Amino acid sequence: MESKPIDDSQLSEIFKSEYSNLIAVLSTFYGLRDLQLAEDIVSETFVRAMKKWKHSGVPEYPKAWLRKVAQNLLKEHKRRKNIFDEKITPELQAQPELETIEITDKIIEDSQLNMIFILCDPELNKESQLCLALRILCGFSIDEISKALLSNKETINKKLYRAKKSMKERNKIDFQLSTEEYISRLNNVLRVIYLIFNEGYYSSIQEENIRHEICWEAMRLCIFLSNQRIFPQQSINALIALMCFHASRFDARASGEKGDLLYYEQDREKWNQDLIYKGKQYLKRAASENKVSKYHLEAAIAYWHTIDTDEKWEPILQLYNKFLTIEYSPFIAMNRTYALAKANSVEEAIHEALKLKLNDNHHYYCLLAELYRLNKSKDKEIQYLELASQCAIKKNEKEHISNKILQARS
Repeated sequence: MESKPIDDSQLSEIFKSEYSNLIAVLSTFYGLRDLQLAEDIVSETFVRAMKKWKHSGVPEYPKAWLRKVAQNLLKEHKRRKNIFDEKITPELQAQPELETIEITDKIIEDSQLNMIFILCDPELNKESQLCLALRILCGFSIDEISKALLSNKETINKKLYRAKKSMKERNKIDFQLSTEEYISRLNNVLRVIYLIFNEGYYSSIQEENIRHEICWEAMRLCIFLSNQRIFPQQSINALIALMCFHASRFDARASGEKGDLLYYEQDREKWNQDLIYKGKQYLKRAASENKVSKYHLEAAIAYWHTIDTDEKWEPILQLYNKFLTIEYSPFIAMNRTYALAKANSVEEAIHEALKLKLNDNHHYYCLLAELYRLNKSKDKEIQYLELASQCAIKKNEKEHISNKILQARS
C-alpha cells in the first residue's frame, strides 16, 4: 500500500477526527461499556500509528488502518479477559470471539449518535457532561479542556474519572436507546452543545480571544443532529442559526491586536456574509412552527445585530425582555442594557446596569464605561475603564482598555 511522509498537522487532524469515531464504535457497536477502556484502546491505537508511520509513512487509507488496529486491540483484550475468567471462574461461559467487520460510515454515524446522548446523561452534573463531551465527542486533550474551562489538568482528570466511574457503576447505560429516549434527552444534548460553543466563543485564556476549533466542533455536532430526522428540528435549527451569526463575527471580534472587541467596536466589513446568510436560512427553518426556545430568541437577537439600522433596537430590546422571562441570566441582562440605551434612554440603561453588580467582570465594566461615554460623563467612563483594566486577564485586552482610557482623557 502506498504511503506518504509523516506530517504532524495531518496526524493531529486524523487523530482528532477519529478519536470520537473509534470510541463511539467500540462502545456502541461492540458493546464496550467501559469508557476508560475504550479510551485506552484508542490511545494505544494512536501510539502504534505514530511508531509505525514514523518509519513507513502515513498509509494511503490512514483511518481504515486505525480502525483495523483498534478492532484487533479490542479482540486481544477480550481474548485475555476470556482466559482470565476461565482460570478464575471456570464455570463461566467464555465470551464469543469478536467479529472483525468493515467499520462503515453508517456504523460510525449510528454510534456517534448514541454516544452523544449517552454522554449527555441528565444524571451527571453539568460540568461533568461538558468535560466528557469535550473529551469524547470533540477529541480534546486534557490540556485543551483545562484551558477551555479555566481549570487545571488534575481537576479535569478527576472530573472525567468520577463521571466515567459513575456511569459504569450505575450499570444503567443502554447503548441502544429508543426513539423516545433520544427525544427526551434532546434538550440536554442541545444545552451541552451550546455550552461547548460558548466555551470557545467566550474563551478567557490568555493566548486567544476565541477557540475556533471548539466552536466549529459544536457546530459540527449540531449540524450532525439536524441530519437525524427522528428529532423535532426547530430548536436544533435555531441553535445552528445562533452559532452561524456569532461565528460570522469571529474575525471582527478578535481584530488584530485590539483584543476581544464588543459589538459596537467591531468593523462590519469583517463580518462573514456567507455565515450570516446560512444563519438566516436556519432561522427560517426554525420558525416553521410556533414553538419558541431560548435558542430562537438568542438567534433572533443575533440576526437583528446583522441589520444596519437604528430601528433594530426596539425589537432587540423586546426579544431580550422575553428571553429573561424564559431563562434569567445576569449576562443576558447585561447585554440587554445596551439595547435599552439605544431604544429608550442612556440614563435608564445605566440605572438598570448598576443593579447587576457583576463585579470582577471586565465586560461589565466596559459596558458601563460605554454607557457613561454615551451620557457624556467622562469621569465615570474613565473610572469604569480603570476597573475593567484591573479585571481583564489577557494582555491584549488590557492594552485595548488602556488605549480607551487615553482616548477618554484626551
